Amino acid sequence: MRRLGIATLVGLMALSAMLANPGTGAQAAGTATDGPGALSYFDLARKDCLGTAANTTSKVWFTVANGVLSDVYFPTIDNTNVATLQYIVTDGSTFTDLQTRDMTYTVDPLSGSSLDCRVTATAKSGKYRITTSYLTDPSRNTVVMQTRFQPLVGMLSSYRLYVRFDPTINGNGGGGSGNGGADSAVVDTSTGHAVPVAYDTNTTSQAVNRTYAVPVYSALDASQPFMQVSNGFAGAPSDGLTQLDASHSLTSVYQSAANGNVVQTAQMDLSSGGSFTLALGLGTTQAGAVSDAEGTLATSLNSLQTSFDQGWSQYDASLTAPGPLHGITGTDRASLNREYFYSANVLKASEDKTFPGAFVASLASPWGQAVSAGDPDNTFFGSYREVFARDLYETWTGLMADGDVQSARDAVNFLFDHQQQTDGSMPRNSLLNGKTAPDSFGTQLDEASYPIIMAYQMGMTGSALYQNHIKPAANFIIGHGPSFGVERWEEQSG
Repeated sequence: MRRLGIATLVGLMALSAMLANPGTGAQAAGTATDGPGALSYFDLARKDCLGTAANTTSKVWFTVANGVLSDVYFPTIDNTNVATLQYIVTDGSTFTDLQTRDMTYTVDPLSGSSLDCRVTATAKSGKYRITTSYLTDPSRNTVVMQTRFQPLVGMLSSYRLYVRFDPTINGNGGGGSGNGGADSAVVDTSTGHAVPVAYDTNTTSQAVNRTYAVPVYSALDASQPFMQVSNGFAGAPSDGLTQLDASHSLTSVYQSAANGNVVQTAQMDLSSGGSFTLALGLGTTQAGAVSDAEGTLATSLNSLQTSFDQGWSQYDASLTAPGPLHGITGTDRASLNREYFYSANVLKASEDKTFPGAFVASLASPWGQAVSAGDPDNTFFGSYREVFARDLYETWTGLMADGDVQSARDAVNFLFDHQQQTDGSMPRNSLLNGKTAPDSFGTQLDEASYPIIMAYQMGMTGSALYQNHIKPAANFIIGHGPSFGVERWEEQSG
């Protein structure tokens, strides 16, 4: 049996003491029992920024909405796992501020056309500022948040900073009769310190064609171990925000919460200064999620940033440079060039990393904030994070214009090899594996037409492709035209 060193024993004893008595005034408890919590919803479709590594090794995408971490997709681009992850600030006695409620914010690019960004949140009271940079670890399934908390009034020691994570693991938020799926939450101690873990192992839904679903776990870790960690249910007394709003402190902490709309609250350690790193690791097992978060925190931030930016720089170098713009020079030209490459990178980021050529219509869910995160029938809500031939054609034109011919070819092959139906048509929309999505309806002639145009313009006119795919699509159009079903906006006859 391996002997434990003195440092390890001391760390485990300290962790045991923290879990038993996590903070002044907090009453330790085992499991939160006031679930399932408030009805959960998906997050805002209006995104401030989005990002992912320019490779297929790291299968995680982040978005920021309303100034805070929003939908995080893993391991496929249609599977969201985060409603919000944001900060709470209090002085412990007179006020409690929630980031989306009590702060204003601005968003700026972090590194030119690379898909990372910086959010600067300022208290409406003017008391403090929080600056957070967002990116992903190119080598792991981790979202990285580099944060600096800066008092503008008073001393750092006058403030307490908490992070509140509201997960929607595997696309389910749990809570209330309007939610079918549910999340659970525990505290992992395998690292010698407390790491909040949320999970949902349900892989079934009414989307029977979605055979690639897997269990998902999240692990939230920090460069300085959390001072307090608690699991609870959204809007219930066990919710850390409920307690902080009422008492400006965590008055009850819980090591677990099961089968509901769980939320996780953790207190940051500011004793070494206001700068720290958060890592949100994702995996198909608890150990995998924790390991990825730990691995990211063990890597220098400069190394992560450099690797992330180099990936997109290398991709941009492979593209066709923007042409001359007469009369536009200097900083205006440089700004337009950055926008060109940033737009190209967003198009590429819209491709799933497991299914090549599966470019989704959008990295967001329109009306998401009005849609419950999982309904009683376990309805899969892929929304625009599915493949529509019409939208993919528009993406394809961008890929062709910027010179990413390989991705454009992958898109054509996806439509013909995976999405096309036996009668030559295309479904209104499909899942990432090309199978018809559960919310698909009403075949539309333009979606069968676009792949023919795409193949023709790329010179993809080989005999096998023509006989097996192009000709059947053309026959379907001829056989059902000139008017069939609904037109592209789906409210009128075609």
